[in-house]
Amino acid sequence: MISIVHSIMLSYGWRRCLTAFGSGALGALALPPVSFFPAIVLPMCVGVWLLDGAASLSVKSASLRRSRWPSLRTAMTIGWWLGFGYFVAGLWWLGAAFLVEADQFAWALPLGVMGLPALLACFTAIGFAAAHLLWCAGSVRVLAFAICLAGSEWARGVLFTGFPWNDLGMSLAGNIVTAQAASLVGLHGMTLLAVLIFAAPATLADRTTGRAGGRYRAVIGAALLLAAIAIFGGLRLAGGAVENEAGVKLRLMQPNLPQDAKFRPENKDPILKHYLELSDSATSPGTSGLADITHLIWPESAFPFILSRDAGALSRIGEALGSTVLVTGAARVELDAAILPGETKASYFNSIQVVGAGGVVLDSYDKTHLVPFGEYLPFASVLESLGVRQFVHIPGGFESGQISKLLTIPGLPAALPLICYEAIFPGAVPPDLRQASGFLLNVTNDGWFGVTPGPYQHLAQARVRSIEQGLPLLRAANTGISAIVDPYGRLVASLPLGVEGVLDGALPKRIDATLFSQAPVGMPLSLYGVALFFLLFMRMRR
Repeated sequence: MISIVHSIMLSYGWRRCLTAFGSGALGALALPPVSFFPAIVLPMCVGVWLLDGAASLSVKSASLRRSRWPSLRTAMTIGWWLGFGYFVAGLWWLGAAFLVEADQFAWALPLGVMGLPALLACFTAIGFAAAHLLWCAGSVRVLAFAICLAGSEWARGVLFTGFPWNDLGMSLAGNIVTAQAASLVGLHGMTLLAVLIFAAPATLADRTTGRAGGRYRAVIGAALLLAAIAIFGGLRLAGGAVENEAGVKLRLMQPNLPQDAKFRPENKDPILKHYLELSDSATSPGTSGLADITHLIWPESAFPFILSRDAGALSRIGEALGSTVLVTGAARVELDAAILPGETKASYFNSIQVVGAGGVVLDSYDKTHLVPFGEYLPFASVLESLGVRQFVHIPGGFESGQISKLLTIPGLPAALPLICYEAIFPGAVPPDLRQASGFLLNVTNDGWFGVTPGPYQHLAQARVRSIEQGLPLLRAANTGISAIVDPYGRLVASLPLGVEGVLDGALPKRIDATLFSQAPVGMPLSLYGVALFFLLFMRMRR
């Protein structure tokens, strides 16, 4: 074992890069749908050992009175290759979106499958570089590694619109028991804990000159920390009885409609007919379709037309609904006066709309956090001149909603809406909105990604939002996975990926506000502060 570790530390050139890439790729097995969390131990330990090698290069450079740049560059290279392997293995399924309209987007598939991971790996490289600057001998270096790498992951989720998909903390948050710690410190705090715990075994290969048990301290500490997280989670779940909202009978409709040429405006009548017939289906001999349902939920972008401007479609929906309230994803348009007299400018929004009796639209929410290249085109004037456009066929792309707001639905507590991608952002819910809301409502269209790990990862991250906020989650997905989730993140009911059907159930009640929901920035920052204080204290002792 020691010889293997030393060969990793002393590797260089393509062997060092391949070692980092391979360990990162294997670490992605900790993510859904595999969710084998011990897999993340490998890249975390290999990262520490490779940084040990970079640190030895730094010492050598200093002894020769040379710049520290070669060792810092080595640390960044290690981090980039490890992150690149992790993101390629965890996000390869993004390529499916480029094949939906292969004639237009297949050429860009390598950019999605390899280009995005290459950019995301830059954050990992920065985390490794920062850790290298704080590197020292002994187990305390694991703490420096955890603080810096977790900090770079936080930056990845915030900067340049943010992309916290497959944050390293999901290795802990993917398990319902250990995920309960998110109610205290959120996903970013769990990333710090995950790196600290899973990098600790790297110290077993240390050479110690002190007591025989010295090399085991970090591992014992990490095991105790993991046990504490598991005990907290177990106790929280054991005492987590949840009641249901009285008089609410939900139905989530999953049409399993492929995101291909069938989803076109000319097919609106067959699509709407399919939705209405499926929504009104009897799920057992004792049920009679929509007559038994108080609230019906359809997924994101349900229609290949503007629902609010199609009186015929609204009339058909209103006639079918009866007294049932519909909550559905739908594109929305606003017409504004253009600069030139007599012209109008159309602004399109990706929205959730509430439709009541008679097909009347009662309330709307517009998505505020749009997907770059999917729903809008960054640097549009330049890229459009090169023939590049966003995936969604909307002239100029969607506009972002101006404010976060609650959605008013008759007969239900106020809903905190999250459209698709918005469900992956920890701490995005303002405490005042959380306090006034009764549940999270996530409508999504994962049909872009087919039967791949993507929809499983998306659901897992949405479940963490429930745990962070202490709010139940209703999730309607076009192709799956649709689910009802209680405020502890437990699946009450779900429909599998790639299945057409309806999901009936009750709405769980919310629980008291969690610590994280009351201080979504303060709680993880406090954890980082404690870790940084301890790191500085240990370095001063040395």
